[in-house]
Amino acid sequence: MMPDPTDILVMKTTGKTAPKKEKGTSDKTKLIKGSYKTNTWNHFSSDDGRLFSGIWESTPGTVKVDYVEWEFCHFIQGEAVLTREDGKKWRLKRGDAFIIPAGFKGTWQTVRKVKKHYVILMPEG
Repeated sequence: MMPDPTDILVMKTTGKTAPKKEKGTSDKTKLIKGSYKTNTWNHFSSDDGRLFSGIWESTPGTVKVDYVEWEFCHFIQGEAVLTREDGKKWRLKRGDAFIIPAGFKGTWQTVRKVKKHYVILMPEG
């Protein structure tokens, strides 16, 4: 039975309503330090494939990032340092909410295991 598209979406990582966990690792060409293993529970994907929302977590490590998408994040736990390619840094921790704009290039360093809510909007086309 398909869910009603007007139902409120409650995001969880366990239980009957939790989506299947997707395990991942960093692309070796982007990995700078650590193992950087990830888990994703994607709770929503739009019909046009541009909008995604769910919960994501990563182990400590540092990777190169190059955002073509726009992303809203809210840290449930952990700490990370995002460094733009010009050297400007943002230290983010549990409770912080922030937006990474399309065009951001630099590094993502997970200092302490991160778990976050995310909303991603991919570019058109």
